[in-house]
Amino acid sequence: MKKRSVSPTKKRSSKASLIIKVTLLFASLVICVTAYAVYLTKQVEHAADSAYEELEGREVSTQRVEKVEPVQDNVSILFVGVDDSDNRGQGSDHSRSDALVLATLNNKTHTIKMLSIPRDSYVYIPKVGYKDKITHAHAMGGTLTTIETVEELFDIPIDYYVRMNFNAFIDVVDALGGIEAEVPYALHELDEFDKFTINLQPGLQHLNGSEALALARTRKQDNDIERGKRQQEILSAIIKKVASVKSVTKYDDVIKALGDNMKTDMTFTEMKSFLSYLSKGAPRIDSLTLDGTDDTSTGIYYYQLNQDSVEETKEIFKNHLGLNEQSSSLTSGNTGTDSAASSDDNSVTE
Repeated sequence: MKKRSVSPTKKRSSKASLIIKVTLLFASLVICVTAYAVYLTKQVEHAADSAYEELEGREVSTQRVEKVEPVQDNVSILFVGVDDSDNRGQGSDHSRSDALVLATLNNKTHTIKMLSIPRDSYVYIPKVGYKDKITHAHAMGGTLTTIETVEELFDIPIDYYVRMNFNAFIDVVDALGGIEAEVPYALHELDEFDKFTINLQPGLQHLNGSEALALARTRKQDNDIERGKRQQEILSAIIKKVASVKSVTKYDDVIKALGDNMKTDMTFTEMKSFLSYLSKGAPRIDSLTLDGTDDTSTGIYYYQLNQDSVEETKEIFKNHLGLNEQSSSLTSGNTGTDSAASSDDNSVTE
């Protein structure tokens, strides 16, 4: 029985066919992966677009000549936490701010100055023309009134705001896989549904979103100042966790998690710029504290800010943003970039 011979032409044809099939398979996989990546990007961009909310009549702070560029300039961000749950019946626009954290970012020194403003601070509110608790500013005129009040207090521009409710906070922490935080004492607290399901023990703990929120909100066993310190510690833990994340998908998860639970005047491009700032490594975070005294002389509790402490904090923020150097450069002709960096290292923090 004679063996059938295979011609060299047929062998070449089979090899060529196999190469074509492998190439087509590889190309199909690339197309699928690319399509999925585009799909994810579009999802994230859609979430960012849903969160975008430019404040009417405020394209840029009145204390800025032009809009800042996050990648190049030193910038400030005001984080506004609100409780707009159905149980409160206030809605996001008329609720009082539950937390106010002001942060400035210095690109040259890769540092962040962070201050939690006590919610009962007795301050001047420009919209109404009189002093009241700073937490009431949001109820009086929403995010814009809160921003203007903080600008009035520290005489610095607020470049961006981030207003989020409890769900956004929880979702971000959960998207990052939780955070490490120090629990000062045993806690039996309400969760986001006003149920006593949160039980924490003292010490360094790994917290999920609901637990981190409970820790950030509690003040029953101490006071608003200590609560403010905890809020800064938790926000610092979130920033460090984001900075340590190597996978881009984690960044996407964080942005997608925010969804309809956050409003900000950052565009999608600006959000990515801030993420690139964190991708350079965890920045040094310096926490600031506003000194003051408890005041119940009127029958209503206020936190009377110490004016020396306000002035000191004001100068720290101005130096960190390079505003003092910019002012002096108008007469000296210097850019003030190097001096801004050196003044940052010499500033007093608590």
